[in-house]
Amino acid sequence: MKVSEIADRVGGKVEGDREREIHGIAGLESAGPRELAFAEGARALAAAARSAAGCILVPEKSRLPGQTTIAVAHPKLALIRAAEALQPAARAEPAIHPTAVISPSARIAPDVSVGPHAVLEDGVTVGAATSLGARVFLGRGVEIGERCVFFPGVCVYAGSRIGNDVVIHAGSVIGADGFGYVFAERRHHKFPQVGHVVIEDLVEIGSNTTIDRGSLGTTVIGQGTKIDNLVQIAHNVRIGSHCVIAAQTGISGSVEIGNYVVMGGQVGVGDKARIEDGAVIGAQAGIPTGKIVRRGSVLWGTPARPMSEFKKIYAHLSQLPKLADKVKKLSRARASRKKI
Repeated sequence: MKVSEIADRVGGKVEGDREREIHGIAGLESAGPRELAFAEGARALAAAARSAAGCILVPEKSRLPGQTTIAVAHPKLALIRAAEALQPAARAEPAIHPTAVISPSARIAPDVSVGPHAVLEDGVTVGAATSLGARVFLGRGVEIGERCVFFPGVCVYAGSRIGNDVVIHAGSVIGADGFGYVFAERRHHKFPQVGHVVIEDLVEIGSNTTIDRGSLGTTVIGQGTKIDNLVQIAHNVRIGSHCVIAAQTGISGSVEIGNYVVMGGQVGVGDKARIEDGAVIGAQAGIPTGKIVRRGSVLWGTPARPMSEFKKIYAHLSQLPKLADKVKKLSRARASRKKI
């Protein structure tokens, strides 16, 4: 695409060579004369001035003399939109591999792609333009919407319902039994796990993530939510729309999470906690059982505390070695005075 065509696509203003051809995207440091990059912030703009990129997306009112730039309101978002045209995601050709095992009662749209050794059990429904990779397993009655992409080894247990434009990466398991037991008569009795999982439109789920079915109800992942690799979501959890949950986060049973919540990596959430809209939970934070995190709060630490309080506590903790040395010196001085 010409620089001018990219500018039209992203709604930006060109400075420099409008006719230059761009063939792909790259980072500022590695981009070459035929590649598009982006720069946000003072440090990135300073690096952009030295970049060999053929064109750079920059914030409005930014200028880089000697560079070809497109000024936009949100350079990173503009790069996404340009990349959709420059390097569109590859789509599998509609076909069913001869090794796939598909129940006669499964209903599959004509333009679906089904990879090698995939298994689709009785009553499965798969919507138009969906791609199922090698060894994907869809249990009885699973419903999959349109334009979904399931990478190899995804396993979806019976009764799960998945919306449109959902991406699930390799090795993820949707709808396994939750971890629920009752201790009686000197042993653990498994509580019934007969609920379902509902994943709404535009959700993306990272590799090797597990989302358990509800025990008696439903586990719900809201529209547009993005879940990283290696996340555990337990039974009856309800996650709202457009949340971001980073790697190795563990969410216990019956937790309620609102909309636009951000959770860092390795966050642990105790059962029956409630996290309200717009909250931000920092990496490795621990949310105790039953705790309510209020709307818009920013928490960090274990147990999780407001960010301002966490910073004060951390600052005091960092002074503990000095405080310990001071106490030792005072103790020695006191002991010396007693001897005298």
